[in-house]
Amino acid sequence: MQAAATLLLALGAALLLTGGGRCLGRGLLLLLPRRARRALPDKNGDGARELKTMKSDRMQVLQMDVCSDQEVAQAVDFVKRTLKEPEGGLWGLVNNAGISTFGEVEFATLDNYKNVAEINLWGTVRVTKAFLPLIRRAKGRVVNITSMLGRMVSPSRSCYCISKFGVAAFSDCLRQEMYRWGVRVILIEPSNFVAATGILTADGIDKQAEALWSGASDTVQEDYGREYFTRHVALMKSFINSGLKDMSLVLNDITDALTSTHPNNRYNPMETYWWVRLQVMTHLPTAIADWLYVPGATL
Repeated sequence: MQAAATLLLALGAALLLTGGGRCLGRGLLLLLPRRARRALPDKNGDGARELKTMKSDRMQVLQMDVCSDQEVAQAVDFVKRTLKEPEGGLWGLVNNAGISTFGEVEFATLDNYKNVAEINLWGTVRVTKAFLPLIRRAKGRVVNITSMLGRMVSPSRSCYCISKFGVAAFSDCLRQEMYRWGVRVILIEPSNFVAATGILTADGIDKQAEALWSGASDTVQEDYGREYFTRHVALMKSFINSGLKDMSLVLNDITDALTSTHPNNRYNPMETYWWVRLQVMTHLPTAIADWLYVPGATL
């Protein structure tokens, strides 16, 4: 499993951004064109090719697998060698690398859960632990991109939700530990940006659906039925072009988290509907929240 990484020099300070080959990483770099930056995303990814066309003499390219202890350690060494003042540390770490999946609990395999968590959760933990000494030296920022599904759940998204809830818990613990070091740990919890990020595709859903159905037991296939499963897959495909197509809300919050003198502990870049739903799901009694939003739920 590969996940792109990006190192950049922006705002006059060094930043590390995982998942830099994706839309969010490219957008963040483009948001800071007036400030010094050095970017090092996946050598072979679309983001890397786009960055190369900028022809910045301060730009280098690096591939890092957030699931590999060896590659992460090599990245730490590279950053230390690249920094003009290594003793000054690394100002910002943005953990953005992530994947998504779907599948109701009885269809999802343990490998589904492990594969998503390996990048979304353990990749975040691995990279953060590796770079924390540099972050502490700079009294810098750790910015973790989670999701509204790291605060509330949704049917068929348990693999993803578990990974994002885990990142949120990790971030909350780390935030409390880092106060004494002057390091800020910040969560970005976006709503639905599927259309903007392309994190779900029709081909990807079809491949996942085939694996889910073929991997289900005879009992599960018989009890749920192919017709129900087909409707479920069609519902997932309807989300492909859903949500906000403009990433500016997320990009602006990441920028504020990195540059503000007094950043928030949590940012919620989302539409009003999702903000209200998040408050309902996290503050009202569970039975009432489920009754309002989950089909079939009763009081």
